[in-house]
Amino acid sequence: MSSHRLSKKRRYIAWSVAGAAAVAGTGIAAQTSMAATTWPAQRTYTGQAFDTCSAPSLAAMKGWHDGFYGAAAVYVGGRNRGCSQPNLTASWVKSVSSIGWKLVPIYVGAQPPCQTSSNPEKLTASTAASLGASDAADAVAKASALGMKTGSPIYLDMEPYDITNKSCNDAVLTYVRAFDKGLRAKTYRAGFYGFTSSSAKAIANATDRTDLPGNLWYALWDKQYTTTKDWPFGATQYTDHSRAHQYLVNSKETRGGYTITVDRDAWDAPVAITG
Repeated sequence: MSSHRLSKKRRYIAWSVAGAAAVAGTGIAAQTSMAATTWPAQRTYTGQAFDTCSAPSLAAMKGWHDGFYGAAAVYVGGRNRGCSQPNLTASWVKSVSSIGWKLVPIYVGAQPPCQTSSNPEKLTASTAASLGASDAADAVAKASALGMKTGSPIYLDMEPYDITNKSCNDAVLTYVRAFDKGLRAKTYRAGFYGFTSSSAKAIANATDRTDLPGNLWYALWDKQYTTTKDWPFGATQYTDHSRAHQYLVNSKETRGGYTITVDRDAWDAPVAITG
């Protein structure tokens, strides 16, 4: 995201190794692949969304519900979550949902062992699978406690790292697979937030698609409100309402008398099932 973990400068450095490749597509079917499980219908939102470090107050959310943004991303948990969340409660979720907001749950899980930034929780090759499973259980518990029901997505936030470091990348993929498998076992959809030059690229380019997320939220700060024109991976990947694009960061905006610094997102993907 914008300012609460890696600096903008460091993120742009990470961008410098950007690239693209085409592999097998994914979509709603891939998100609901656990055998013999009855999945709630996906709740899809298409339009402008924003994410910001701390969930705004209910009053601010009312002020901001002016027709421009229709969805807001919120940090439901994770040891690496960078901001306190005094407003993010089950009551808040119920209230903003009743106004008409769609919500995007983000979980800031363990980060890569080769990542240069310091984080309270980092995975290793030996802990990747167990951490992925335990973090998935925590993510489901946190989302459920907020009133985000089964069938909702949870987007795992993975910040930039050196994906050319094979041992590091393999450990990350092991962690992501364990996390996604844990979500799906509890009937939550698996999503992933990452950068087109690194973390998102690692997911999109992985040849083994087993237990990878069915929704990809990619960070590409080109100021283009689209999930198609600048899509940097295979054309058949993450189709069928499975893409989101963080296209602008650190945008200070005033709406309804409330000023908030947000990141802007073009959204065409699942959002939480509430109410």
